Amino acid sequence: MAISAAQVKELRERTGAGMMECKKALVETGGDMDAAIEHLRKSGQAKADKKAGRTAAEGTIIIRPSESGKIAVMVEVNCETDFVAKDESFLSFANAVADRALSERPADVAALSALPLADGDATTIEEVRQTLVAKIGENIGVRRFELVETAGTLGHYLHGGRIGVVVALQDGDGALARDIAMHVAASRPQYVSGDQIPAEILDKEKEILAAQEAESGKPPEIVEKIIGGRINKFMKEITLLGQPYVKDPDQSVEKLLKGAGATVERFVRLEVGEGIEKKTENFADEVMAQVQGN
Repeated sequence: MAISAAQVKELRERTGAGMMECKKALVETGGDMDAAIEHLRKSGQAKADKKAGRTAAEGTIIIRPSESGKIAVMVEVNCETDFVAKDESFLSFANAVADRALSERPADVAALSALPLADGDATTIEEVRQTLVAKIGENIGVRRFELVETAGTLGHYLHGGRIGVVVALQDGDGALARDIAMHVAASRPQYVSGDQIPAEILDKEKEILAAQEAESGKPPEIVEKIIGGRINKFMKEITLLGQPYVKDPDQSVEKLLKGAGATVERFVRLEVGEGIEKKTENFADEVMAQVQGN
């Protein structure tokens, strides 16, 4: 049967699929719009499964604070290339995922992915993700999200869409919370204070330092003092309170907070692709893979 341009247009608007894919789906389903949509979704699932093994280490961080200012969610959504990370459809999807994570506060990524992307729409986040994979041609994934809630003050900072930080303060104002968030983005502390560092981390560091000093020939009591000093330095380097404040390195973050009468309850820092091993490909092979649709 003949498929009209209006039918193709409607299917494109409802699914976001390409024109030729829409026309082919309509032809194969005899012009049945609902059947064509189901066909495209199944096709999208197949394409998504095919691309699922490809490394997605680029993407974006989205921060979404609540109207009350007491809750914020931070989401990482990944893709394969920096080019797609700037794509309007990709960013629209990432923002919608963040909105849903804030409004529903799911337990984990699996629960988030099973939610409808928008109110009044039965299509889940996972189904939209699959459709987007088919449309854009890259592996896309909702990797993680963090929800931060406080009775105090929240501050957040987003650097280039690639590094996001949310900080919860007690007895501090919004300007200070944002300054601390900017510091965390730049200085990458792992813990708020030394008492949060797991014992096994300190034990491993002491073991390394002891091995380094073993051949020094220094008396044991001197070696012990050296190791103690270096452990204290290590703790300051990896804790927020121990670090020099980036805007004023002559004072520590701890001193800054004490001066303001504030304390940090918690901070979360996410960086796009951290911990993902990026696959290095020959450029010619990469181009050929794109041409072949792999």
